[in-house]
Amino acid sequence: MNFNIVSLPGDGIGPEVSAAVPVILRKIGELFGHEFQLNEHLIGGAAIDSCGQALPSETLQACKNADAVFLAAIGGPKWDDGDIRPEQGLLKLRSELEVFANIRPLTVYETLKPFSPLKPEILEGTDFIVVRELTGGIYFGKKNREANFASDECRYSINEVQRIARVGFELAKQRNRKLTSVDKANVLESSKLWREVVTRIGEQEYPEVELHHQLVDSCAMKLIQTPSEFDVVLTENMFGDILSDEASVLAGSMGLLASSSVGSRYGLFEPIHGSAPDIAGQGIANPYATILSIAMMLRWLKLSTEADSLEQAVSASIENGVLTVDLKPYSQVTTQQVIQTVADNLTKIVGSIDSSRSARNQPLVKPVEQSPQVACAGEA
Repeated sequence: MNFNIVSLPGDGIGPEVSAAVPVILRKIGELFGHEFQLNEHLIGGAAIDSCGQALPSETLQACKNADAVFLAAIGGPKWDDGDIRPEQGLLKLRSELEVFANIRPLTVYETLKPFSPLKPEILEGTDFIVVRELTGGIYFGKKNREANFASDECRYSINEVQRIARVGFELAKQRNRKLTSVDKANVLESSKLWREVVTRIGEQEYPEVELHHQLVDSCAMKLIQTPSEFDVVLTENMFGDILSDEASVLAGSMGLLASSSVGSRYGLFEPIHGSAPDIAGQGIANPYATILSIAMMLRWLKLSTEADSLEQAVSASIENGVLTVDLKPYSQVTTQQVIQTVADNLTKIVGSIDSSRSARNQPLVKPVEQSPQVACAGEA
């Protein structure tokens, strides 16, 4: 099968971890007989530096024409005081692609339990997914700033809550049939609407799923006290941003967690960590979250066997102690070494390459194409 993939390396450690994309896709192509056309474009601070725009029109159009989009990381202190911020590019990309559901799975690897701030017995059995609404709420509401006053509007429609609720319920139905909906219904009108709509969807469409409502402050506490109680966590945009980052430390490092942002047509896949400018350029960034995001992308492309194999290759690498410094103090393992180890383990897991199938599909990954002059042709 043939696929058109766009890679957006972005800023900071983004270009370093996104180096995994061509390596892993090439290996998947060799082992399973697929062809990936990979194109690289600018976004965020890199795009601002090149052409003064956080999301150039060429980048947006390429993403709309792709089968899937990988995004590494954006932002950094370099652009904090500018009129245009890297985050504006990401928010606009999400809005334009209408990727309203952000899905962040959390799995605790047995080998990495000592690296979590929680005791191993508390982590036992922890395996849940955070489903975050991504294109509504306070991030996209009206904003106002005056001399002595500022405001941000948090706004949700019934339709927005219904569609994200169905994503959460569908995932819960595929897992342990337990959904925890997070809100602040004791204070906020938007949360009261959220709770009413989620309750109705659950009763009318998913009676087999056990629904629990949890206030956001209580949920934040329980994520630390009893994380194994959660299966699927459904939440609005801002609460989801905070809670999923809190949950990420349970696994031992933010460098382990992948995410997908999906809608009815497009899929955007990204590690949840930031651009980490303090370690950029040192070759020590953890690429596991990137590689696991690629696995989520493969599953979105209906390549489930390929995704399963890649996840197994990551598990094997972690279990064998191939860890970067964020997980193993004083580790000398580099970003590139992790990427190559996963690729090698993938070969071992899948088995020998079918030479005839491989030959029919050469080249399996076409060269990355990037032209900053073209990529900055106009503003999106």
